[in-house]
Amino acid sequence: MTTLPRSSRLASPVDTDAYGEYRIPNPDPLYRFTGRIEHGVAGRYHLYAGWFCPWSHRATLALELAGLHDAVSVSYVDNARDGRGWAFRERYGPDPVNGFTLLRQAYERTEPGFDGHISVPTLWDRATGTVLSNDYRTIGIDFATRFRDVATPVVDTYPDRLRDEIEALTGWLAPGVALAPRLADFDERLAGRAYLVGATVTEADIRLYVALIRHGGLAGWPNLQAYARHLYTIPAFHATTEVFAV
Repeated sequence: MTTLPRSSRLASPVDTDAYGEYRIPNPDPLYRFTGRIEHGVAGRYHLYAGWFCPWSHRATLALELAGLHDAVSVSYVDNARDGRGWAFRERYGPDPVNGFTLLRQAYERTEPGFDGHISVPTLWDRATGTVLSNDYRTIGIDFATRFRDVATPVVDTYPDRLRDEIEALTGWLAPGVALAPRLADFDERLAGRAYLVGATVTEADIRLYVALIRHGGLAGWPNLQAYARHLYTIPAFHATTEVFAV
C-alpha cells in the first residue's frame, strides 16, 4: 500500500468565506447512528474524538478507565470547523485509519448523501468500514461493559448494582442543560465522600467531572473543587484532560 504524504492527508485551513459556517441540513434525529457494540474485539473500533468536546471527553475517559488504551484506537479532529464540519489538520495530525481529511467522509461512506449532524465522538467500525455510532450517550457505556474478554478494566464504572442510581443522579447531564442550579446539591452530596456513587469512580463521576472542569468558578463550592482536583490526579482523568483550571 502506498503511504500518502502527511500534507496530502490534512484538510485545508478553516475558511468560512469559502465554505460558510457549519450547519445541519437535517437534524432529526440529531444522532443518526446509534449502533451498539455487542462484543468488544481488540483492534476493531476506532474513536474519532475532539479535545474541545465534553461528550468526546466522556468517551475517552470511559475508554481509559475500561483499560482499552491498546484495544480501541483514538484520534482527534481539529478544534475549529467551517461549513465542511470537523477536519483533520496539523495540530492533531491526520486520520490514521482511513486517511480522511474531513470527518464528513466517514459519514458519507456510511450513508451516501448524508445530510445530518457530523459530531464527535464518532465510533468507527473497521470490520464494516462504517460509522457504528455517534451517540455520545452510549459509546462510553459500551466501552465500560462490552470489552471484558479483551481488557481488564482499571475500575468498573458501570456496575449492574449502581446503574439505576447513576442514571437517576446524572442522567440529566446533557448538552445545553445548565449545571449551576445543581451545584449546591452536588457539593452537599460530596461532603465526606470521594465519589458520587459507591466507593470508586463510576460513570456518574465521569459525567460530573467533564461538566465541572468546563464550568469553572468552583471557589464557592469547596467539596466540588476538592473532588475535581482529586479526580484530576487519577491517571485516566489527567491523560484525557487538555485544560484543567478548577
